[in-house]
Amino acid sequence: MLKKEWIRKTEEFLKKKMDGGVYLSSHPEEKAYRIEHTYRVANIGREIARQEGFDETEMVIACLLHDISYCEDFGENGWKEHGRRAAQIARPFLRELGMAKERVQDICYGIAIHVDDEADFEGERTPFALSVGDADNIDRFDAYRIHEILAGDDFLEKSLEEKQEYVDKRLARLRALMDVPQGTKTAENLWKERLSFYILFFEKLAAQLKNSRSVTE
Repeated sequence: MLKKEWIRKTEEFLKKKMDGGVYLSSHPEEKAYRIEHTYRVANIGREIARQEGFDETEMVIACLLHDISYCEDFGENGWKEHGRRAAQIARPFLRELGMAKERVQDICYGIAIHVDDEADFEGERTPFALSVGDADNIDRFDAYRIHEILAGDDFLEKSLEEKQEYVDKRLARLRALMDVPQGTKTAENLWKERLSFYILFFEKLAAQLKNSRSVTE
């Protein structure tokens, strides 16, 4: 069961930090997206925790805090460093909650490595720690992201030939990602399920584009 008081305090901490961010305050659509993404990751993380027998509260809190460094303006290498910086911001908060030292360490290590698999302190790549990044990556392949990707890449502005080339490259990339290892069996199943959905979508899109040039035999 979730420790609801800990979750409430974490949500308050997250939103207070995000509300105080200069960049996010002037870009409300990006702040809304970051918070929405954070909740999706937390729900994915909770599903992984439930099926793998991890502490659900700890996993939800780890996921809620994984991108908390977006409250700051990113400088040089800011995106690459944002996992490590998020762990630095999260650590004193987790201590204030009253978590055991070893659990704070595991949570912070998972947050720190979720971007590029590297932390700025010693830690163990436990299945729990790896699941923070797994949940984040799994959220990259949901229905909302299809819209976001196509809109961000100006898909509708491309010529038919450019669309076909774009879709072919996207499919090749998705198929290559299918066997990327995950930290748990649950994450592996979710990863393959999401990628299969994406592949099916782009295969259907490729077929539609093929039928947009001439009568096919």
